[in-house]
Amino acid sequence: MGQKGKLTIKKLIKEAQLFCVEQSKIQHRELYGVTDGKAVGTLIEHKFQTHLNKKYELIVGSSAKGIDLPSDDIQTDIKVTSIKQPQSSCPFKDAKQKIFGLGYNLLVFVYEKTDDPATQTATLNFVSCSFVKKERTADYTTSFRLREMVKDGANEADIVAYLQDKNIPADEITLNQIAEQILRTPPEQGYLTISNALQWRLQYQRIVTLADDVTGIEKIISYNKPQ
Repeated sequence: MGQKGKLTIKKLIKEAQLFCVEQSKIQHRELYGVTDGKAVGTLIEHKFQTHLNKKYELIVGSSAKGIDLPSDDIQTDIKVTSIKQPQSSCPFKDAKQKIFGLGYNLLVFVYEKTDDPATQTATLNFVSCSFVKKERTADYTTSFRLREMVKDGANEADIVAYLQDKNIPADEITLNQIAEQILRTPPEQGYLTISNALQWRLQYQRIVTLADDVTGIEKIISYNKPQ
């Protein structure tokens, strides 16, 4: 076994594509009859990390720590979700994540699972895989609206009122600080749907069905709507 290479974002994207193609051809005995999305997700995540580990030096995070690939040059969390409801949860750090993004990149695998009773195996068809740069991980509507407000000359009070209206989970002092930051550096347009909860709930429908080219979102495998 030669030296392992250094993982880069470019290589990560290439490996994700290879992995999707490879996994779609395999009959998975261990996934047959499994309906718990979280269990399927964890298994695929581990498989992908094993896949990467064969070729590259990896710094792997723990799920308790937050993100899966935490090294400074990768900073990427792996998300695996079913096409039936492409969403997952992520730790809540602070309210700014909804506005300015999560603070790390996302690699989102979206699968369709079919069980075959004859062989007692399951097939995973990866219908979508996207690499989302951290600049694009804010909530779509919130970032869109705030960008518009700044363009239209909104002041700090207007922005605080909007954030309160949207139940952004922060106290008044924090909201004022966030509003100042928004006026200083308006957020980038995000492409996730982020619902408030004890942890953020991330929804990926917009990314899965994205037809346009957006800088910062790489469609590794594209979702083709059934005809």
